Amino acid sequence: MKLTPFVFLLVTAASVALLQSCGSSGSDKEKNSDEFEEADENLKNQIEEVVYSIPNPSEIPYILQQTGADYNESLLSPISKAEDYMSRSDKAALNLGVYAADVGYLTSYEKTQEAIDYMNTCRKLADNLNIIGTFDASLVDRFEANISNKDSLAQLLNSTVKQTESYLKNNNRNKLAAQVVTGSFIEGLYISTGLVKSYPKDLLPDDTRNLVLTPIIRTILDQKKAVSELKKMLGSVEQTEPVSSIATDLEQLEQAYGALNIEQQIRDNRADLVLTDKNLVEITNIVERIRNRITE
Repeated sequence: MKLTPFVFLLVTAASVALLQSCGSSGSDKEKNSDEFEEADENLKNQIEEVVYSIPNPSEIPYILQQTGADYNESLLSPISKAEDYMSRSDKAALNLGVYAADVGYLTSYEKTQEAIDYMNTCRKLADNLNIIGTFDASLVDRFEANISNKDSLAQLLNSTVKQTESYLKNNNRNKLAAQVVTGSFIEGLYISTGLVKSYPKDLLPDDTRNLVLTPIIRTILDQKKAVSELKKMLGSVEQTEPVSSIATDLEQLEQAYGALNIEQQIRDNRADLVLTDKNLVEITNIVERIRNRITE
């Protein structure tokens, strides 16, 4: 399965600290070791559930072109804040995911130099987290050389994702990977809902505006399952701040999706009641809150 429109780089930066055993000895230590190994494997499977329940990355340029939405710099997380995240591995991992998703948005609008700047910021955070062989100098050079060719860039990114997946499997660094996945997913949802929220309301009649925005609204609503998987995944990570607050917000986000009763509306042929930006207000507000927790 392929990755999401806004987070096709999310696994590129993923890495995780190993679960540490308690200070027990003898048979208790062996038992704890077995339990931690099982928990780590479960977390890896949950990460895969999140990644594989998300739509195809090639949709992003098409969706943006269909809506005609202008490039909106305010939707990006400023790279000037990257230094603030260096002192804590959880903040570094979450925001590495955020910046990676921002690279996808920038490349969709062919913002070449900005995308390179964000790639270099990703590299600094990856180096800070001791992630080997993902965001390195050669990747940044190849990215810069291919940035005007979206097909070549997609191949490069796909190759990098495969290398990173291999890296994660070989190193079992799944807890930090969960935080990177969370950062990228939330940033993708933040950009998606932000595009809908900021789309001009005075240019078109409401029904025409909703029709134009239908592809991106559908993409947002399609993340219901991924939100549930993300909540489950993050629940397996040590519940310290900001993770515990994000997990609580994800519970509310899951409830907001559930309240829309999307599946039943579609079964009743009333998708027109669902595919409207009015239904995204609560989802948008919760996503903004989560994103602010990550980037503050």
